[in-house]
Amino acid sequence: MRKEFIAGLIAGLAVVVLCAIVVLANPGGDDNPLISKSYLDNVFMSDVKQYINQQGRFNVVELQTGQKLIGKAGCELILRQGSAKIFASAKGGLADATAGNDPADGTDMPSNHLLIVPVDDGRGFEATSKILVMVKGEYTIQ
Repeated sequence: MRKEFIAGLIAGLAVVVLCAIVVLANPGGDDNPLISKSYLDNVFMSDVKQYINQQGRFNVVELQTGQKLIGKAGCELILRQGSAKIFASAKGGLADATAGNDPADGTDMPSNHLLIVPVDDGRGFEATSKILVMVKGEYTIQ
């Protein structure tokens, strides 16, 4: 009889502990929100795919004579129309992935070449005529 009482007491304590864990876990609260599979599939994944597609797409940017485009690290550039001069930093210029070289400061920007800004230190180009450039990544125009 004593063994049955102790076993019942242990089982009762186990139930109380498990209930406390469930209550303290607070599923569905602000700290631990629940979301449905349909939300994941239809809303969240759609937003993620849209973000990825936007990041992997070139945007066509038009610049007027004298405007400067300064790329952030990893910015990719392709000059499609017009002419521009590259400006570099003390560490170097833009990486020309098409020709396999590093055009220096003041060099004419080659058309239809993939140019990459290697680091975020103020590198870019200045339009010497009205231009169209394809840009992927972050940049600022001055």
